[in-house]
Amino acid sequence: MKLPILLGVAALGLSAGVACAGSLSDNPPKSTTICLDSSGRMRPAHCRAQASRLDATEDICICPAGAQQVKASVCEPGVKPPPESATLMRERMRMVSHGSVVGATWQGQPICVAPRNQGS
Repeated sequence: MKLPILLGVAALGLSAGVACAGSLSDNPPKSTTICLDSSGRMRPAHCRAQASRLDATEDICICPAGAQQVKASVCEPGVKPPPESATLMRERMRMVSHGSVVGATWQGQPICVAPRNQGS
């Protein structure tokens, strides 16, 4: 009786690990964490990442007090983030859905952030 329960729990744990591994294998990452204050202004996120120019994945990000942690798309090559303005800040705050603005657009342009490692 206990063996089938243990096997079921082990299978669930393994499938959860595989589901997480998919997002960790995105290199370069397709999304990142940004911090937004109540007006929609971006605040610096403090992210722990690998000390590597090749691996741009982030382990964990923390926002300063009073800022909301939001997932945002990383801009594709050749695409620049929209210029910051009061209108963009208001709209970005309005577009946050379940802690994410991934896939959101503003004036026909994707709301994205520049990649962390741009290489110079």
